[in-house]
Amino acid sequence: MFSQSADLLSQAQQGSETAQGALLEKYRTYLQLLSRVEIGRRLQTKVDASDVVQETFLEAHRNFGKFRGGSEAEFVAWLRAILAGRIANLVRHYLGTQGRDLRREQGLNIELDQSSQLIDRGLFAIQSTPSQHVAQREQGVILAEALSKLPRDYREVVVLRNFEELAFPEVARRMERSEDSVQKLWVRALASLRQIMREVP
Repeated sequence: MFSQSADLLSQAQQGSETAQGALLEKYRTYLQLLSRVEIGRRLQTKVDASDVVQETFLEAHRNFGKFRGGSEAEFVAWLRAILAGRIANLVRHYLGTQGRDLRREQGLNIELDQSSQLIDRGLFAIQSTPSQHVAQREQGVILAEALSKLPRDYREVVVLRNFEELAFPEVARRMERSEDSVQKLWVRALASLRQIMREVP
């Protein structure tokens, strides 16, 4: 049974298909969160974040032999670069830009890094004294996993407010609720998220 990311990465690099599949799966929720934020900024309802992540996984699987890093941070950065390429393709398709634009892809990669840093900062805003276990892992991955455990409405209000950085009136419009109700929902969602983060072993 594979558990630790470093063990999975090592076994995947030795050619284990099982380890490779399990390793990629560990980052699904994290990549979906990043994808959702970037898609929300550009393509809104045109694309499903889950589909973008699945395409990212397929490309990562095909090109796994090209990954030369040895740490979780390097692997996550590699996945983010692939994700940036997939989103750049979608932007080109839906917004009508012609040809591959490496500067656009590099810009998207930087934006994904910045979104990842925002998520990392969000973790420490939620849990001011992270456990040693959290400190040793990619922080954004931990927070994405915690978010996935929230009820749908709680997760939605946190993503819209904290990661898409929308003002409460826009969050209320997106969620088809009153501004007062989304503010109260957000407070409850953050309290639940803090509780989940306190339970990280």
